Amino acid sequence: MKIRIEEIEDTEKDAAFVEEVSEINAALARTGVIDYQFQGAVPVNVHFYRLGVDLFFRGQFTGRVAGTCARCLANYPFSLQKEFTFILKPHAQQAAGEELAEEDLSLSFYQGDEVDLAPLVREAMILSLPTRPICSDECRGLCPHCGANRNVRACGCHEEWIDPRLAVLRTLKR
Repeated sequence: MKIRIEEIEDTEKDAAFVEEVSEINAALARTGVIDYQFQGAVPVNVHFYRLGVDLFFRGQFTGRVAGTCARCLANYPFSLQKEFTFILKPHAQQAAGEELAEEDLSLSFYQGDEVDLAPLVREAMILSLPTRPICSDECRGLCPHCGANRNVRACGCHEEWIDPRLAVLRTLKR
């Protein structure tokens, strides 16, 4: 969604748009995220206003995501709802090589006569995904010996695991 700078006033305005699933999933692929796929278009609501030359945006999005569990490799759906805040300053105010403080993490820069919110919102969507996809806290994962999904059935594999590098030490006991 593009908003012309001249349309952003000092009184807050509202806008809504839909982020297409193909754009979001393409952004995930570009960043190397393979464990998640958005399942449909994501509605985005945003409120924005201007304070001097600084532009302020806050809003939220809600979407459906399919994850691949890191423990059992099962696909599982979940809902993702997140609020975001962006502060945009003119590009001319950007100091080269300046280190950002924690409060500056929502800070970005703009140039030209319009602001495209879509890349900023897609970045917020990607950053709001869990670091490690786990289908449930009780997930028991796959058996390291036979590969059976321990959530579906118990396998008959022996649970004791011996590091092969230390296996020779077992012979010293005898």
